[in-house]
Amino acid sequence: MLPTALAAVLALAGCGGRATTHHKPGTSHQEATGSSGTLLPARDEGGRRLRELPTADAPTVRAEARPDSEGGWNVHLMVERFRFTPESTGGAALPGRGHARLLVDGREAARLYGPWAYVPAGARILTVRLHADDHTVWAVAGAPVQTTVRLDGRPSATSAPAPSASAPSTPAPSTSAPPAPPASARPTGLRPPDPGRTVILTVTGTTVSPPPSRIELKKGERLTLRVTSDRADTLHVHGYDRELPLSPGTPATLALTVDRTGLFEVETHESGLLLTQLVVR
Repeated sequence: MLPTALAAVLALAGCGGRATTHHKPGTSHQEATGSSGTLLPARDEGGRRLRELPTADAPTVRAEARPDSEGGWNVHLMVERFRFTPESTGGAALPGRGHARLLVDGREAARLYGPWAYVPAGARILTVRLHADDHTVWAVAGAPVQTTVRLDGRPSATSAPAPSASAPSTPAPSTSAPPAPPASARPTGLRPPDPGRTVILTVTGTTVSPPPSRIELKKGERLTLRVTSDRADTLHVHGYDRELPLSPGTPATLALTVDRTGLFEVETHESGLLLTQLVVR
């Protein structure tokens, strides 16, 4: 009887006489049981309740959509007073923590645990909404913390809500649209689209002309590489996984949009020559 009684006393002493709450491994007791904000009766499209915070404590989110070089959109989220916490998803609602949900044309498409996402071509309206770890929706003044981007062919970012059903919308392009007017009938003073940067390179033996250097580019800028080699080879743009076959004496052209920041090398596969480096900021 004595060992049993002693074990019971030790168990009570270890937890203050109260039953412990088991929670997800790797999370603290506060992460599993704490909460913040005020639960509202309102719910989102998925039935998740809104959790309101004062403006000074609430997170914010902005989104920037850039066209991907192979179609679709690369979306970058910029948040304040918030961090992505995939390790504690399903735990308690603590301020400044959680995940985002991506809604494409009003329908939920993905859950995000980081600042980057990809949206396939064909989407028109993108909404990004911030959620707490318990899946409730962070809210301010009764409205979800979210941002909406209209994908109308030009990169744009806005924190305004998505247009209502009564608001005029931009009509989709018609396949039966009339032909463009002749140049003489077009309005004057309009500038053509910026073709971006063109870089011309020549490979002769093991010599690259002009010599390899760093090309400074802005994120989203259009780049065209025109390469002439005296031997059969393959050009490779690292980081973008773009390749271009090179035929002896025949100029070859590769065009892409530099939508990722960093330092990327352009080289030939067979000869292993460094042609240039792209610095995207």
